[in-house]
Amino acid sequence: QVQLVESGGGLVQAGGSLRVSCAASGSIQKINYMAWYRQAPGKERELVALIPSGGSTIYGDSVKGRFTISRENAKNTVILQMNSLTPEDTAVYYCNALVQSWGMGASRAYWGQGTQVTVSS
Repeated sequence: QVQLVESGGGLVQAGGSLRVSCAASGSIQKINYMAWYRQAPGKERELVALIPSGGSTIYGDSVKGRFTISRENAKNTVILQMNSLTPEDTAVYYCNALVQSWGMGASRAYWGQGTQVTVSS
């Protein structure tokens, strides 16, 4: 079993910055990718950013140039640095990871509990 625990988030004024992080723990042999999704009220969950174990990062169109995703592999942690925030960035942000666990046949996707980010105008 794998747990994803998010931290950070909160309330910030438009134009400000915020950082959220997510730490994975448990039976981890390999993390194929870690990602952040977000879901605003009345909207579908959307990809914010994804960072694979190898290869290029992926960003949602609405956050390109403003958000940066990074990993601390030794700590199984993913960080999302959010700059130039707007009220449209207000949402619950969820951590997601595709994890290969020891003794398990296939990788499995896990989700964190979510952390609220609110941007005031």
